[in-house]
Amino acid sequence: MRKSGALAYMAGRLGATEINATFYRTQTPQTFRAWHDAVPEGFVFAVKAARGAAQRREAAEAAPAIERFLHSGLAELGDKLGPLLWQLPAGRVFDADAFSRFLDLLPDTLDGLPLRHAIEAAHPSFDAAEALLGERGIARVILDKPGVAPADRPTAPHVYLRLQGTHAEIETGYDAPALDAWAVRLRDLARPAGRRVHAFVIAGAKERNPAAALALQSRIAA
Repeated sequence: MRKSGALAYMAGRLGATEINATFYRTQTPQTFRAWHDAVPEGFVFAVKAARGAAQRREAAEAAPAIERFLHSGLAELGDKLGPLLWQLPAGRVFDADAFSRFLDLLPDTLDGLPLRHAIEAAHPSFDAAEALLGERGIARVILDKPGVAPADRPTAPHVYLRLQGTHAEIETGYDAPALDAWAVRLRDLARPAGRRVHAFVIAGAKERNPAAALALQSRIAA
């Protein structure tokens, strides 16, 4: 399938996607507008923050990169802008003061649009950050990743999951019991009513991820 039609094809079958390209390269307002126009109403884009914005240790160094990322054209997505994903380095250890200074740089709005933030912090020391995230309404990403104990308690009115456990030898990426278990977990996370849950099947066996996402979606709908 040509790349130009891939997004429209996917948007006709799923309700959201995670933009990974923004992690590696600054996009343009025209690109964000094209993405906006390629999908139907109700579809949303989770946007992965630029590597230089999310992975600098000192807030003073991160601030300019965060500003560049936020003002690169995100507002062109309008009401199709979903949560912003800030992926910290996998080995980053929790430091309360440094992390607080970083969170201070994440605004609540952008050009009148409300912003929802999610922090991917894989190191177990970040279990101690859950209260801090809860105070600010920022989600800690729930990871399904080999070798990582998943965060289990929502810290915000929205939830962000990244499911990275697909296997190439399984047609649907995850086997049926795993898909059933995740469907139950996602329904549970959606309570209380009104909590928005964003779940993305990424990494792992990439060729199986579309089938995994569709299989999981069908179970939730049922």
